[in-house]
Amino acid sequence: MHTDLDAHDAQLLLALAEHPRATVLALADRIGLSRNTVQARLARLEQRGVLGTFERRIDPAALGYPLTAFVSVRVVQRELAAVAAALDRVPEVLEVHGLSGEEDLLVHVVAADTDDLYRIAGQLLATDGVERTTTSLVMRSLVGFRTAPLLHRLAGSDESSP
Repeated sequence: MHTDLDAHDAQLLLALAEHPRATVLALADRIGLSRNTVQARLARLEQRGVLGTFERRIDPAALGYPLTAFVSVRVVQRELAAVAAALDRVPEVLEVHGLSGEEDLLVHVVAADTDDLYRIAGQLLATDGVERTTTSLVMRSLVGFRTAPLLHRLAGSDESSP
């Protein structure tokens, strides 16, 4: 396993995941490092892009978008950059992943209701360079976004869940 993170970084990230509002001093006490060391590690993690945005913690349902769907998109290859730029301008598009295989993109969208989802799916299909879309509505999230099991592994603990 190749990573520039060590067990202390993993412990720090786990502590931060469990208590995102913890102070640097509280984090230092929790993992047994000095405040200055924790501050320096946090700065390094932030600078390297290890720590993501606060946005991931905001539930779209609380913003009036309770429906989640994934749209598989096939695009004209020479239009990929333009399609990605167009998708970036759609507020209901949360993420776009480039794929290998038959489909080119996996687009994570949210909607206010089924009529809104129909509108959004139509907007994606009408985007210049999009050949075909397939929309799948999320019925239930069974395993949410998580990194704790990976952090536990890196920290050297046997726990497979938080």
